[in-house]
Amino acid sequence: RRISSDQRKKIYALIKDIANHTGHHPEYLKEHMKYEFLVKEDREYFSLSNVDMTTARYFIEYILEFCFEWEVPLSANTVDLSRDINNYLYLCLAHRKCAICGEKADIHHHSNLVGMGRDRNRHDHHNSEFIALCRTHHTECHQIGLKQFEQKYHLKAIKLDLEKIKEL
Repeated sequence: RRISSDQRKKIYALIKDIANHTGHHPEYLKEHMKYEFLVKEDREYFSLSNVDMTTARYFIEYILEFCFEWEVPLSANTVDLSRDINNYLYLCLAHRKCAICGEKADIHHHSNLVGMGRDRNRHDHHNSEFIALCRTHHTECHQIGLKQFEQKYHLKAIKLDLEKIKEL
């Protein structure tokens, strides 16, 4: 299966955001990002007119991770640019960006709350769910409650395996 029009739109939207942030020409950035991706992933050169869907998906993830790492402000709804919501939420955790607004964030234990009498160092984290939230949204989550917070923002925290928990 070949690249979908949605995938192509996502790639060009991300490239445009990087161009707006850096001042580089979008066509130059597109080719540069493709070459960096090809080297990193050890892949053959491709055209965005007929690349396969899987390569396009990985290329979108590569660009999205670049944007998180280099703090490129994204104009579109960032959640929609990710392959799936869990990938987006993991990138937010890894780069300490609020999953809602993109500001600097802390890791929030979305269930099995830590603090409030529970020792963070003795808590069994593998049963917890995590989400990156800025101070404002973290406070809001505690004020309105978990259920209302999830309904308002349409986001659920994610479970992580032990390796990812230690890494973060």
